[in-house]
Amino acid sequence: MNQTDSKIYIAGHRGMAGTAIVRKLEGRGYSNLICRSHAQLDLTRQQDVEDFFEEERPDYVFLCAAKVGGILANSTYKAQFIYENMMIAANVIHASYKYGVKKLLNLGSSCIYPKTAPQPLREEYLLTSELEQTNEPYAIAKIAAIKLCRYYNEQYGTNFMSVMPTNLYGPDDNFDLETSHVLPALIRKLYLAKLLYKQDYPALFRDLERFGNSLSAGPSDSPALITGHLSGFGIHPDRVILWGTGEPEREFLYVDDMSDACVFLMENFDAKDVGEFINVGAGKDMPIRELAEMISGIVDFGGSIEWDKTKPNGTPRKLLDISKMQNKGWRADTSLKKGIKKTYKWYVAHL
Repeated sequence: MNQTDSKIYIAGHRGMAGTAIVRKLEGRGYSNLICRSHAQLDLTRQQDVEDFFEEERPDYVFLCAAKVGGILANSTYKAQFIYENMMIAANVIHASYKYGVKKLLNLGSSCIYPKTAPQPLREEYLLTSELEQTNEPYAIAKIAAIKLCRYYNEQYGTNFMSVMPTNLYGPDDNFDLETSHVLPALIRKLYLAKLLYKQDYPALFRDLERFGNSLSAGPSDSPALITGHLSGFGIHPDRVILWGTGEPEREFLYVDDMSDACVFLMENFDAKDVGEFINVGAGKDMPIRELAEMISGIVDFGGSIEWDKTKPNGTPRKLLDISKMQNKGWRADTSLKKGIKKTYKWYVAHL
């Protein structure tokens, strides 16, 4: 993939990962990008997907579309997570084969690994023991997508590669208090608590309208109502209550580093060079407790952080072994603190 006029389809271009890949491709001079919103193309509908591929005939595909969320969303919407993600993967991968796509990149997730696998997580640990129960439906769908790419390559000679990034964050992330992942959730909860402490209710109303979870009665609600509403999410003027113990360790990758890795692979390697799939990460992790303290400092929240130990922790640790990617000549270059500052700046600027 090195001709700038190649026709490239980015599935899920409005999500955080897809948006970052579009930015990266445009920055590299690619000018023939194809994008469709969910309203224009429902990727869970096979006939619609095949009609689209038959009409557009893309040369290359970045499969970024997915239904995603944190522990609460994964635990609540189990059927939706497995169904929608499996259908999206099956439809796009099959249509890519059927209509002669030259190369496809399937974007997965580090949640595919077993809960108790040795650390750091090497690619060969896939399916060696049980998955983490809180995100099993999503993980199974992502594993199915990996296997689809592998077996289409083996049976049909396609060139479909799979990339497993660690936890992503950055601009255009999902900040919804019910469905977001841990890092954007921490940014938003600590920021809202800061606004509560300052009694900046106009800013609170703007935030709830912009990023979700607003009161159904609208911006005319009283300060007491909004304070009570946010307390249901563990957000208070003097403290924020978070799920679990804070002890699980997580690795985070700034989304623009991820997009750089994906375009690097698509431009320079084929599926046979990558193997069944390849990890992409930062190579470092930290306890969620330390992450919360770092974000609290960046947001400048003066209250305390408390932990509700009755809530689930999720997988104890998820650090990827990124030696295969490093051996191909790629490394992430955005530090966690720098990436969080950039994400927080984007978040506040979009209120």
